Amino acid sequence: MDRRQFLKYGSFITVSVASGAGLVACGGSSSAPADGATDLPLASGAWKFPQSVASGDPHSDSIMLWTRAVPASADGVAPAPSASDSAIRLVMTAVDNGAALGGSSALSGATVVDIKLPLQSQYDNTVRHKVTGLNPNTVYYYQFVAGDTRSNVGRCKTAPAADADVAQLQFAYMTCQDWSVNHWGAMTSIAGENLDFIVHLGDYIYETVGESFQVGAVESRHDALTLPDGAFKSGASGAKYATTLADYRYLYKKYRTDARLQALHERFAFIAIWDDHEFSDDAWGDAQTYDGTFNADGSDLHQTGRRRNANQAWFEYMPADVNLDTATTSFQNIKIYRDFQFGKLMQLVMTDERLYRADHVIPESSINPATGLPLGRIGSRYLVQQDVFNAVEAQKMAGSTTIGLEPLATVTMLGTTQRQWWMDKMKAATSTWKLWGNEVSLLRMGLNGMDAIATLLALNAVPTIAASIGSTAAAPAVGGKIPLAAAIVAAATAGATAALAQAGGTAAYVSYVTGGTAAAQGAAAAAAGLNAAQVAITVATMNAVIDISHGVLAATPAQQIAVGAQTIAFGYIKPDIQAKKIESPFVAASGKKAALAPFFARFLLNCDQWDGYNSERKALMGHLKSNSISNVVAITGDIHAFFAGTVSDDFDATGGGTPVMVDLVSAGISSDSFFSYLRDAAAALGDIAALVSYPLAIPVTGLGTLSISINMLDYTMGKAAPTVDSLLEQIRVQVRGALGAKGLPEAQLDATASAVLAGLQKSSDFSVSLLALAQQLAGLGNNPWIKHLNTDAQGFTLVTLTPGKLVAQFKQVNKLVGGNAPTSVVARVSTATVTAGSAAVAIS
Repeated sequence: MDRRQFLKYGSFITVSVASGAGLVACGGSSSAPADGATDLPLASGAWKFPQSVASGDPHSDSIMLWTRAVPASADGVAPAPSASDSAIRLVMTAVDNGAALGGSSALSGATVVDIKLPLQSQYDNTVRHKVTGLNPNTVYYYQFVAGDTRSNVGRCKTAPAADADVAQLQFAYMTCQDWSVNHWGAMTSIAGENLDFIVHLGDYIYETVGESFQVGAVESRHDALTLPDGAFKSGASGAKYATTLADYRYLYKKYRTDARLQALHERFAFIAIWDDHEFSDDAWGDAQTYDGTFNADGSDLHQTGRRRNANQAWFEYMPADVNLDTATTSFQNIKIYRDFQFGKLMQLVMTDERLYRADHVIPESSINPATGLPLGRIGSRYLVQQDVFNAVEAQKMAGSTTIGLEPLATVTMLGTTQRQWWMDKMKAATSTWKLWGNEVSLLRMGLNGMDAIATLLALNAVPTIAASIGSTAAAPAVGGKIPLAAAIVAAATAGATAALAQAGGTAAYVSYVTGGTAAAQGAAAAAAGLNAAQVAITVATMNAVIDISHGVLAATPAQQIAVGAQTIAFGYIKPDIQAKKIESPFVAASGKKAALAPFFARFLLNCDQWDGYNSERKALMGHLKSNSISNVVAITGDIHAFFAGTVSDDFDATGGGTPVMVDLVSAGISSDSFFSYLRDAAAALGDIAALVSYPLAIPVTGLGTLSISINMLDYTMGKAAPTVDSLLEQIRVQVRGALGAKGLPEAQLDATASAVLAGLQKSSDFSVSLLALAQQLAGLGNNPWIKHLNTDAQGFTLVTLTPGKLVAQFKQVNKLVGGNAPTSVVARVSTATVTAGSAAVAIS
């Protein structure tokens, strides 16, 4: 480290050079004190390490080590006592001390580092020490000593040399670990893996306490958080958000008291970036975007001091080899984007997608002309009309050019300097794989509103149609024949008069009974007076009911009626709306024409991610394409869901463009799922809610009723059409979790969940109605580039990388069991494989 830089940070970052017999520290001799520790007395007496130890940023010759020590009598999450300034020791060895992990027994073996380090209350008694001169691809063990107390033993591994042939790397990546909801059992599973390092993609802490998404069930070992200061999000009560340096420090300290998170830091070096919650939800630069907290002129509220506090706390508590400049008054006083080389196998590029980004293309503070109030989240960040977005983005880019800026200056996520750095790194990379530590998803997540509305109105018509089939079947002229009743109702729905519907339906049914083919049935219906469209739906509906009544389900009358109603709704009503749009008579008949009109458009679901910075994404992908840069894979967090898919050079081009790289998105460790957020938001949108969730009440003997919200969002976004079996398997984790919430012991959960699912298979509400809805939503064809998605999950991702392929295992975890993390942590594993030389992903 440059000594002048070292002095600027007031001895907070210290550096030493390891050697076989000891070390040389900033020009001193073996066991000499680091700068800043010379005048401090060595700590004595009883101390503790309430946040344990950590390591980070492994290079082939260096590692950053971290700890925090306070007197044994001090509160472990309170500010460090001002009188506690002293010095502690760091000891490091290459001798295997693996058996000591998880405990504080003294390290054994020859040391490569034994140094006195400063411990200062102005940095909250945190220590960040960089050891250089290490050997590549080597496991080291380290330990801090304060007075009479030793820290737990830490382990870290350096990266292979840049020119080394590497057969395999294995690492986990993780994100979104909200203390206040669900559980951290995933960390236990990660700790048991054989890893070279861990990548953390942000949302290490959540800046809010008591927010609406943080009031669900949480494991009992996570007590309530209390910010030292905090500011109310709305008025003088309710949720608070961190604002002072003490607030942010408190959150890191509190989160790091969990023994499972400590175990991860003790065992593996972290390579970490932040996302938004390390400062403020959906932040850009130093601006926060909480609804209703705008300036008097309607603009977003900029909080430079708060942003700097967040920067400093992250810097103090994350073992990252980055620089912080406290002398400048800018909020951009830290640079966390950086890269890592792992031999010839992989270059890992980590970006910062918050500090330099421009405002969302459509700001939250934009006035909604219908209400005269700021838009807030809906229409700016979420559920944004694509045509409106494209027009505003083009307008902003033209404005940038007019005032002498580059076109992307006002619509950028990375900023000009970081964007060029990313392009240069990708172009210059010589490794087989180029991995991108990416905060927010690159995948287009769109929705065709017209097709969705057509599906929903068809769905809403099913109960009415079913009732009509039932009453028609009961008429003496029909005599209980459900196929005939369905044929008559189908013709009437398609516009035939009652008399024509009766005649045409009867003619088709008589033809069937006498052995007529579908063509013959149609001819008979036409001869009775039905037009071509009426004939088509009449014959299709009648045969759908006949088929299910003779099929493997041995359908009950209720199931036959349900199939008939769905065939009419999705076979005639839906296509009519798709063809005639807002002018379809079925839209008018719904009584909601005015309310539904705005939804007859294409939407972008989440413009806080790369969909909201589309032109810059095109520039990055175009750079990869034009320079023939292959084997690029983004590892991504943020959205609390698992996704895998290809990223195109231009998603707006015919056919969705040309795939140039792959994006693999991991669900959050504990944060509530993307599905749950949209389910709650969609509940206020009436019919639109069916695009997201389907409520199902399941009676269970002895336990009462399980209330399950079945995930329809996956199918709306592009998941393949399910079978009954795959739909049942999809909800297994939710059913198991609901049983656990009812107090059922964990030993009984799996067997009971299987019994509940077996019972559901016999339910027409599930195996007919719900299945048909899921299949219709899957048929919308949204986002064909997404090859895997699970939007209702928590978990992490394990990557095994070889020269020939990248294998990512998406590990979904089970739900809470009562107030505890499940003993059986991992619920299911889905595998995404990327083969070298191909911008494609296969799912198994």
